[in-house]
Amino acid sequence: MLNKSLQFLNEHKEIAFATCEGNLPKLRIFQVMKQEGHVLYFATSADKAVYRELQANPNVELLAYADKTSVRCAGIINFDVSDDIKRWIYDNNPVLPRLYTCYDKLEYFCLPIAEMDYYNLNPTPPVFKRFDLMTGDVADGFVGERFKRK
Repeated sequence: MLNKSLQFLNEHKEIAFATCEGNLPKLRIFQVMKQEGHVLYFATSADKAVYRELQANPNVELLAYADKTSVRCAGIINFDVSDDIKRWIYDNNPVLPRLYTCYDKLEYFCLPIAEMDYYNLNPTPPVFKRFDLMTGDVADGFVGERFKRK
């Protein structure tokens, strides 16, 4: 199920990306630029609010959703991205060269996923798995009182 969750993320690059500004949540649509296992890579401009928010508080959540299935991820981003990955992201994204003259005009960061939830409402009962990628623990989540464990 973990691999299925990671594959879902790989197939759904446009995600809702949550940060904080002070004590207020901020949500925006973002694009996953690259995925290596459970590490997701992103690019943004240092001139954007999201960059300042990440500098102040690197704790984030994101959500990918399609066809009654969602994957939620949480973790702490870092800005330690190799130059090779930065160049790959810039060279393989058709939008970035239209907006920026060179790959080094952007700020890059990655999210090593610490927690991930997979929730599929299609089957009955629905499937809800919670993965702690730091400890390797996997648990079932609550899907409704009809399917509550006794």
